[in-house]
Amino acid sequence: MHIAMISEHASPLGVGEQDAHLADLSAALAEQGHDVRVYTRREDPDVAEVVVTPSGVHVVHVVAGPARPLPPDLLLPHMGEFARALGEQWRHGWVPDVAHAHFWTSGLAAVTAAKQIGIPVVQSFHELGEVGEAAYGPSRSGYERALGRAVDRVVAQTQEEVQGLVRIGVPRARLIVVPSGVDSERFSPDGPAVQRDPDRFRILSVGKLVERKGFGDVIQAMRYVPDAEVVVIGGPSPEQLPADPGARLLRSMAEQFKVADRFRLVGSVPHRDMPSWYRSADLLVATPWEEQSALEAMACGVPIVGQASGALTETVVDGLTGDLVPARDPRALGGALRRLVNDKVRRFTYATAALDRARQAYSWKRVAAQIGSVYTGLRRTPAPVAEDVA
Repeated sequence: MHIAMISEHASPLGVGEQDAHLADLSAALAEQGHDVRVYTRREDPDVAEVVVTPSGVHVVHVVAGPARPLPPDLLLPHMGEFARALGEQWRHGWVPDVAHAHFWTSGLAAVTAAKQIGIPVVQSFHELGEVGEAAYGPSRSGYERALGRAVDRVVAQTQEEVQGLVRIGVPRARLIVVPSGVDSERFSPDGPAVQRDPDRFRILSVGKLVERKGFGDVIQAMRYVPDAEVVVIGGPSPEQLPADPGARLLRSMAEQFKVADRFRLVGSVPHRDMPSWYRSADLLVATPWEEQSALEAMACGVPIVGQASGALTETVVDGLTGDLVPARDPRALGGALRRLVNDKVRRFTYATAALDRARQAYSWKRVAAQIGSVYTGLRRTPAPVAEDVA
């Protein structure tokens, strides 16, 4: 099949987590014999219009707005131009059998372009406005609702996402669940690890430095784990950390709860470097909104402790690959951490089961096969007046 991936800001050529997701999915689909092209917004005036990745995926840079990076909340005004460029290319060149849009703004462009020439559209939101930051304003959920009703299929990554989509009015019959994948070759127990103090137990946590990520609970929980350190990855670049409000708040909390000497903020880390950080940890504390970091840590053979809510309840098997505790309960979290710190056999058992689950249930080969089945279930209906559409 000819598959067009539409992603206005993430690119297989980038270094972030969203970029890696797109790169891994596209590569796995190409390995299964599909002709995959990823359309992303041009952010660099000097980059080639088309770049072919080692896996054979064509990355097409589309002119839509200024040729420089823009924050996601400023992309919406440029989606009309993005859609016109897509339609022009598809009418006069390579034509996809299906368009798969990633993120809601990409979906608006994909629907506008694809529906004019009878191409079915699959939508992946990745995160809904009601649980994301409010930067887009109150209209975002309205766009998401309309988009979910306009596309042919919506691929959700978790049952929690399905519930959120149904709640905003997307028909349940249009939804299908396909989890995200993990690259078990890149994320594995074998390989270099970031240097650490061998005499101090290391707990790792990953995510944006905002209150809803639950880092405050982690800091409070550290009071119950006196012999361990916690390392937090996320937020701005290391040089911008001192001025970041979220980082300042967490440091203040660490001082308040007298764990500042065992609390370390790293800042953002390129996704390609994350395996070495996971390998340096004895366990990962995962929050409900960061299930991907839990999956990556599991693939590196790291046991998980997390809150028993959200998508984590689907990724982590309580008592088998890790421990799930009640949400917003620092004491319960601290107790679970202390038990694992003091139980090397249980940590080993959890790590072994976590590694096996990540490799078996979340391989990109399996994910791509499921996504490919969604594509083949849709049939392109050529529009007889396609040549006349301007």
